[in-house]
Amino acid sequence: MLCLGKICCSPLAESILKKKLLQDRFRVYSAGTAGYLFSYLPYQRGIEVAENNGIDIRHQKTRKFYQDDFYLFDKIFDMDRSELTKIRKMDLTSDHKRKVAMLLENDEVPNPYYGNEDSFKKVFELIDEACDQLSDELQKPQS
Repeated sequence: MLCLGKICCSPLAESILKKKLLQDRFRVYSAGTAGYLFSYLPYQRGIEVAENNGIDIRHQKTRKFYQDDFYLFDKIFDMDRSELTKIRKMDLTSDHKRKVAMLLENDEVPNPYYGNEDSFKKVFELIDEACDQLSDELQKPQS
């Protein structure tokens, strides 16, 4: 799960998806493309909306997305188009390009940072719905 700073959207997405997947089969992490936020905690309003939905994200710390992450992860989901553009500007192999997608198929997860508490609630709902679909897809029996 990838966003700019890994303090708003991607910590929520990481924890929401983890809660929906079988832990022994999947690893879910989040990162940010910005390198200036290092070891920060998620934004307080995100922590609160997660707690109100039974999820604890207080243990997460920011980490930067590196090109080596393409070798570590099978799928990389971006929250918005600007992050997708940044990732696609990296020197990617065709295999790496196939790993990258938007979390919301045809839309962006809005950045709630400058919004109010309702902004974080709306983002949580959007991510939760997307992760429902994603977890169903990922856990579908292979034929």
